Amino acid sequence: MAVAARRETRMSVAEYRLWVEDRPDCERWELIDGEPLLMSPPRERHQAIVARIIRQLGDLADRKGCRALPGLAVLSAAMDDFAPIPDAVVRCGPLLPDGYSSDPILVAEVLSPSTMSLDRGRKTDFYRSVPSLHRFLLVSQDEVRIEVWRRAAEGWDIDILYGDGVLDLPELGGSVAVRDLYTDIVF
Repeated sequence: MAVAARRETRMSVAEYRLWVEDRPDCERWELIDGEPLLMSPPRERHQAIVARIIRQLGDLADRKGCRALPGLAVLSAAMDDFAPIPDAVVRCGPLLPDGYSSDPILVAEVLSPSTMSLDRGRKTDFYRSVPSLHRFLLVSQDEVRIEVWRRAAEGWDIDILYGDGVLDLPELGGSVAVRDLYTDIVF
């Protein structure tokens, strides 16, 4: 469960970046609606799915000169009080000088019971504001199910994929079988 740091006013990304520099390395914080939220350590099931996502998307990303990475914060000029840290980020271009990406092409959030409403609510609103983002994934850890949000000409389209589905990723020049993201996960 995420815990918010108590503050009198909302924090901007610039203020947050200065504030979080002084936090211990063992703490992981993200900025949501101007509030720094301490992230609790994820469960092993969650991390096993994240590792699969990184591996599967990473293979495709490498061929395009891109990278699939965990733990990067995502920024959007449209929302200066957000710096969420999705479970996986795919981005291209030179290595970042820090842990903040304003140019991801894909992000993935593995849903946890304690953060599901935030991931489906405010974070979804935020990800839709990131101009470079082609799609974001909301990945269940309780069943083989992925919600795929894809940027379309007139907004965003949503598809639900199950175990026999295929996640098409034209921005990475390939696809991934949904079941491959859940290898060795027992339900």
